[in-house]
Amino acid sequence: MKDTYIALDLETTGLNPSSDRILEIGAVKVEDGQIREIYETLVNPGMKIGARIRELTGITDEMAAEGKDTRTAVGELVEFCRGYPLLGHNILFDYSFVKRNAVNFDLEFEKEGIDTLKIARVLFPEMEHRSLQALCGYYQIRQENAHRASSDALAAMELYGRMRGQFPESPGELFAPRPLVYKVKKQGPITPAQKGYLNDLLKYHKIALEVSVETLTKNEASRLIDKIILEHGRIQR
Repeated sequence: MKDTYIALDLETTGLNPSSDRILEIGAVKVEDGQIREIYETLVNPGMKIGARIRELTGITDEMAAEGKDTRTAVGELVEFCRGYPLLGHNILFDYSFVKRNAVNFDLEFEKEGIDTLKIARVLFPEMEHRSLQALCGYYQIRQENAHRASSDALAAMELYGRMRGQFPESPGELFAPRPLVYKVKKQGPITPAQKGYLNDLLKYHKIALEVSVETLTKNEASRLIDKIILEHGRIQR
């Protein structure tokens, strides 16, 4: 099982799965140590991409606008990963974004995972930096396009193989999949009443949003409405 997994990496609009969104997916299906298939897609997050993320990934708003909608992309990824454990560098980060969306879309996504970051912390306790880029530099793993999903997924796959090869005497459980735990409650989509009132608020106060109203969850819409009222006031009839 150690040589059969899905190497997964996401690019996202930020670090918080509760408020940020998936921007790109890269998933590499590995069976018996061999790459069998790759799933990769840009995802339209329905919001503007911050300057830092644009600089880090090179993904622009125009590129993202051509991507798949989140429901389609996550549905395809869940099916692609069916029956396989996940592998990635700090894999719980990527899993948390997919899991949150899967729950919202009524999709099953309970997984085990192999975390190359946790492995590196055990094997290299004195190493100052254990980022994927730092470890790729240590092993001279070539990254064609760092901070892009498929490139980073492939790099994590290669890193896993290099660490296993260098430390064959390490306990087997160090390299084995473990249950990934991320608890999340379903968030329903914005309601028609919320959508109507929010659009009225935006028009009344002449506010331009950097996120599509259609992509908001019920909770996100509620928080946004409260924030607008707090900062700008209610609609005066």
